[in-house]
Amino acid sequence: STLLASSAASDVYKRQLVGKRGIDAVLFSSPAAARDERERLVKYCTEAGVRVLVAPPIDEVTDGRLMKQVVREIRIEDLLGRPEIRISLDEIREGVRGRTILVTGAAGSIGSELCRQIAGYRPARLVLLDIAENTTYELQNDLLHRYGHDFPLSIEIASVRDRERLDQIFEKYRPQVVFHAAAHKHVPLMEACPCEAVKNNVLGTYNTASAASRCGAEKFVLISTDKAVNPTNIMGCTKRLAEIYVQSLGLAIEAGKVKGKTKFVTTRFGNVLGSNGSVIPRFREQIAKGGPVTVTHPDITRFFMTIPEACRLVMEAATMSTGTQIFVFDMGKSVKIAHLARRMIELAGLEVDKDIKIEYTGLRPGEKLYEEVLSNTENTLPTSHDRIRIAKVREYDYADALKGAQELEELCRAVVIPDMVRLMKKIVPEFKSKNSRFEEFDKETK
Repeated sequence: STLLASSAASDVYKRQLVGKRGIDAVLFSSPAAARDERERLVKYCTEAGVRVLVAPPIDEVTDGRLMKQVVREIRIEDLLGRPEIRISLDEIREGVRGRTILVTGAAGSIGSELCRQIAGYRPARLVLLDIAENTTYELQNDLLHRYGHDFPLSIEIASVRDRERLDQIFEKYRPQVVFHAAAHKHVPLMEACPCEAVKNNVLGTYNTASAASRCGAEKFVLISTDKAVNPTNIMGCTKRLAEIYVQSLGLAIEAGKVKGKTKFVTTRFGNVLGSNGSVIPRFREQIAKGGPVTVTHPDITRFFMTIPEACRLVMEAATMSTGTQIFVFDMGKSVKIAHLARRMIELAGLEVDKDIKIEYTGLRPGEKLYEEVLSNTENTLPTSHDRIRIAKVREYDYADALKGAQELEELCRAVVIPDMVRLMKKIVPEFKSKNSRFEEFDKETK
């Protein structure tokens, strides 16, 4: 095979070169270089049947060891979005090194990447907490392979719903920093099973944040979502409720109303590329099976961010926080999902409608066409980082937030769904259901 290294040569020259030299593949020096050429050289290659390869950075060093990379086929993730947001690695390193760090939902998409990055900064101990034993076991093996079997790693198989078990774990390790990534996040499934969403996302956060405060943790970081902003579904509302509890507890501690010293930080961002249950792995699987690729609506759009970038920003926000704050990230431009599906089909060397069809299936329960823009200047305040801002949100009294969480717990455990959803809408008045059986409760409110 012949490889053509990408350069600044004209498009016409590249086309001639491919024909004369019998080019089989184009090799880009980095994903960023491929992204710069996504509408020109990459597009031409996919149309001409020329393979598009990318060489990941070779200067990735972990604990003094070079992690060797290999040339690979380009992925849609390489072409989406914008240049990654620059962050202060030195400050993050100082915030992690020598501390005991606990990550809930450690085996999930965000949790596992957080653990990998944290491990590279040499904490005194890293505690993985998750209910999923198999994926946690795989993560354990991965971390020990990367950082050596003497790495200070502890595994706790537990649910954030189990208050007594959490208290036991927090008392055992007394973590100084807690990253709370455990959550149910699938919108249609949580619309169908709202009590499970409340148990995991609201009560799980209540249990974990309270345990962190009681054991004297320095910082608690809640991983939230753009779907918590003006929520249209159960999942988004439960994440907003989690934010409310965490924020109210932090403000109460700052005001001296509640005993403690923990600083509570919330981070909001949009969809992460390639996360479990996300659209890209599903499209990839559908293409491999010969299609069709299913898109809910021709006009639906989403904001995307890579998993490593999201995790670095979470740690950056946690480092810069000086108190109880909700940080939002600049997610760049939104991506049309139909366009995403088309590009993935083309990258697979196939033609849309000829080889693989795109089918529109209709919006799912609780789903909306457009996600909220997180970093508007109207609803945020600036920070020292130009791509991270602080959300301006309504503050809740801790006594009210605690009472609401306790009432929701009673209703969800008794599976009294109508009253539970009514209470959710009362606490979060901006929660307006869309394409959902719960729209009737909004009519009651009106």
